[in-house]
Amino acid sequence: MNRIRYMVEKEIQQLRRNPVLLRIMLAAPIMQLILLSYAANYEVKNLNIAVVDGDHTTYSQRLVGKFRYLDNFRMTGYLASDKQARQTLLAGDADLVLVIPPHFERDLAKEGNTSVQLLLNAIDGSKAGIANGYATAIIRDFNADIRAETSAVAPGTIPALDIENQYWYNPKLEYKTFMVPGVLFELLILVGGLVSALNIVREKEIGTMEQLNVTPIRKHEFILGKSIPFVLIGLVLFTVGLLLGRFLFQIRIEGSVALMYVFALLFLILCVGLGLLISTLADNQQQALFVSFFLLVLFILLSGLFASTENMPEWAQWLNILNPLKYIIEVGRNVMLKGSTFRDVSRPFFVLAGMAIGLLLLASWRYRKTV
Repeated sequence: MNRIRYMVEKEIQQLRRNPVLLRIMLAAPIMQLILLSYAANYEVKNLNIAVVDGDHTTYSQRLVGKFRYLDNFRMTGYLASDKQARQTLLAGDADLVLVIPPHFERDLAKEGNTSVQLLLNAIDGSKAGIANGYATAIIRDFNADIRAETSAVAPGTIPALDIENQYWYNPKLEYKTFMVPGVLFELLILVGGLVSALNIVREKEIGTMEQLNVTPIRKHEFILGKSIPFVLIGLVLFTVGLLLGRFLFQIRIEGSVALMYVFALLFLILCVGLGLLISTLADNQQQALFVSFFLLVLFILLSGLFASTENMPEWAQWLNILNPLKYIIEVGRNVMLKGSTFRDVSRPFFVLAGMAIGLLLLASWRYRKTV
């Protein structure tokens, strides 16, 4: 135990002597949590809409009015023709154009049907799809209003169907509520994996690793001594992240905080094991940085942090079986937002535990100590 304690003290002293690295470890993840949670979202607001009104009647004005007073849409004005509408889309001055044909009110009143056209800028397919959904819902609502007004059936005899929506776990449909639990755990892989790998490889470069190799310290003592400081720093960052999530982002923690710390500790051990393995494979910090960033980008893109994993190609879902970030993000969202218990997240726990043990054993096998 004394050897492990001395190793931990040595690591802490090294970190204290490198204030730049220490500030990066503490400040960069917190800034990432704040910026990503606010900036990385799929909420579509302030859609620029232009109108080509070929009818200029009460009905056409009512339809346009339904778009005018919603926060999701921002009216940019009326256009004279379809040609001008296409030029406006080409210039990027509008996200969508509503084209109301001539005789819109007459056809709707006499024949009971008519058509309108939506022209959408679909360079950003996701944004265009959401905009089309918003606009279609508004037009459908307008159509229902007109049909109710012009129906020949006596008022009160048409059965009404009331739909009441209840959004569980994210009542306000805020994207930051979806992002914060995922980013909170994603930060741990930066400290546990990337920084720990760079720190050990740095010792190779300056020659202190050779001095450690000829000491009586054993393999497991070396690995524990290297791991514990980064696990402790990771838990501190996790605590700060939880506090930010609760008080800055106003996200209630529905589940057990203790359970979240258990998973945070397990995930940090896994990340440190990954960092140790990378350090045994790399000869310098440049190699370690390249490998770490390659794995980090791969983990993040496939993890479901930004998009649902179920919508990914089948080959990507197979790759995700080996992605620890996918499991921990799923756990974070379930425990933090749903209030899931250990029984609900026991499968990811055992998967992550198996990965952590496997990485530590592999790193220990790869670390060849000179006696």
